[in-house]
Amino acid sequence: MILVTGGTGLVGSHLLYHLIRENNVVRATYRSEDKLEKVKTVFSFYTGNSLSFFKKIEWIRADINDTPSLKAVFEGEITYVYHCAALVSFNPEDYRKMRKVNIEGTANVINFSIDKKIKKFCHVSSIAAIGDSINGNLTTEENEWNDQSENHGYSITKYGAEMEVWRASQEGIDIVIVNPGVILGAGFFNEGSGKFFTQVYNGFKFFTEGVTGFVGVKDVVKVMINLMNSNIKNERFILVSENKSFKEIFFTIADVFNKKRPSIKIGKFATSLLWKIDWFLTTITRKQPLLTKNSARSSQRKEYYSSEKIKKELGYEFEPIDTVIKEICNNYSG
Repeated sequence: MILVTGGTGLVGSHLLYHLIRENNVVRATYRSEDKLEKVKTVFSFYTGNSLSFFKKIEWIRADINDTPSLKAVFEGEITYVYHCAALVSFNPEDYRKMRKVNIEGTANVINFSIDKKIKKFCHVSSIAAIGDSINGNLTTEENEWNDQSENHGYSITKYGAEMEVWRASQEGIDIVIVNPGVILGAGFFNEGSGKFFTQVYNGFKFFTEGVTGFVGVKDVVKVMINLMNSNIKNERFILVSENKSFKEIFFTIADVFNKKRPSIKIGKFATSLLWKIDWFLTTITRKQPLLTKNSARSSQRKEYYSSEKIKKELGYEFEPIDTVIKEICNNYSG
């Protein structure tokens, strides 16, 4: 049996469809009933028979920070584990919560996996856990993590989670780690990168020229499955289709939607000023900040990533980002 943690997230839900399509026996975790509806929505983008696919999954309500509920998740013969559960946030106030979920939660899943002697473990990490580029060169899996650099809380906790996964490899569990760039995919248009599509569709006017790696969610899950079905073990892989600016991404989305392109460029000074104003307002209103110091900094940085390692190992070719965006926009409009 295959276990997927975080089955109701962007990666988890798309992964589940591909696993079920191949007639695998699958168990997945979820935390609330309303999130299960998002999985059904994702499945509907693939097939007109989404409910029958959904019903083939054995769903177990569990929290990776609650060991009694995890014990039930690992009952029976679990052979492969895809660990997709994580907390993504650039808000400094969420740092302790991210440590709890991303590091301690991963440690719990690893401990049960070791105890059950599973065959292979796939961990969804992030390019945020990759070391910074040196002298403007392409960032690869070999870049060393620097504790002294200005890493934000999400980066630190994703790197800490990877350390727990490497611990499993020392305990005899075959592991693979994927480090996707910004993942673009349909079904979650009010959170994460899904907001790009909602905001541009609704006339968002601003853009930055920061650069990072982008990848389609379908490529992420296909690579994960290929790695788990291969003899490759104890390796990590950057998954990036293309390095693009946020300006390019927003402009492409606007063009596909036939909407006006964002027209106001936000530079470093303006971004710095905006996050400070937003911080001041949120301290009064107690609402979640729209922009934080970390997200503001990320929107301006120019980082370039290489996926040559996974391309060579699997002979894999990524879908162009323009094609990914067109399909997501069609799902959004449909």
